[in-house]
Parts: sequence; structure tokens; C-alpha cells
Amino acid sequence: MKQSQIRMTIPASAEYLDIIRTTLYAVASKAGFSYEDIEDMKVAVTEACANAIQHAYEDRTSNGQVDLMFQWDEEDFVINVKDDGRSFEPGLNEKSMAGLQNIPLSEATAGGLGIFLMKALMDEVEVRTAQGTEVVLTKRMSRNEEKV
Repeated sequence: MKQSQIRMTIPASAEYLDIIRTTLYAVASKAGFSYEDIEDMKVAVTEACANAIQHAYEDRTSNGQVDLMFQWDEEDFVINVKDDGRSFEPGLNEKSMAGLQNIPLSEATAGGLGIFLMKALMDEVEVRTAQGTEVVLTKRMSRNEEKV
């Protein structure tokens, strides 16, 4: 099983998110994912990057960066989004996510929906907080959809 990989680093600034989405589209379509899956991945990775930009480096005392790795084979497409800024506490978000199941989305408060959204769009989402924050997003290849 051949595995391919592309790495990139962007400054922690929202003006670079379009570069990530464009790269993701190109790589995921080359890997054979459907348009719908690619659109889901674009939303999820944008959310992960936006969280890094907004929260990891919110003190703005340093020029932060976001490291991305796109890795794929015949079965899975894995996107790693890593920052070296302030670590994220996933326990807090999981608790707020559990509360979303009992209320209409229209009543949810602004913010805090990023991980919920990523989990809804991807097959697996893992958050690692050893040094900074790393979000690992996995999408499995669907065999019954048209490819781009």
C-alpha cells in the first residue's frame, strides 16, 4: 500500500486559509476523493486552522505558524494541523459538545462548535495537546461516490 505525503507551513494568519483549502482540494482530488468529501474536509481543516490561529496565538507576542501534513493511501486521507502555541483543553470542549445533543443548534452559543463540526464532517478526529495542539483529521475513502 503506497502512502503519499505533503507538508506545508503557513503563518498563523487567516489570510493564508485559502492556500490550505486550495492545496487540500488539489491533493484530495488527486487521491480520488469525491467532491462532497473534499468539501467536508475543507470545512474541517479550515476550522482546525482557524482555531490554531485564533486561540493558540491569541496573545500575539510571537509570530506563530501552523504546520500541516496531508497523508493518504488507498483507504484514508489524514490531515494533521499543528501549532506550538497555547495548548487547547479538549475536555472542556467535549463537555460542551455533549450539551449540544440536547438543544437545537439555533440555541447553541457562538464559538465552541469547531470540534463538533469537525467530528460531524470527518470519520475520526483526535486532539493531542503535548506541546501546543495537534488536530488529526481522518477521512476514509468512500467507494460508492463519484470522484473529482
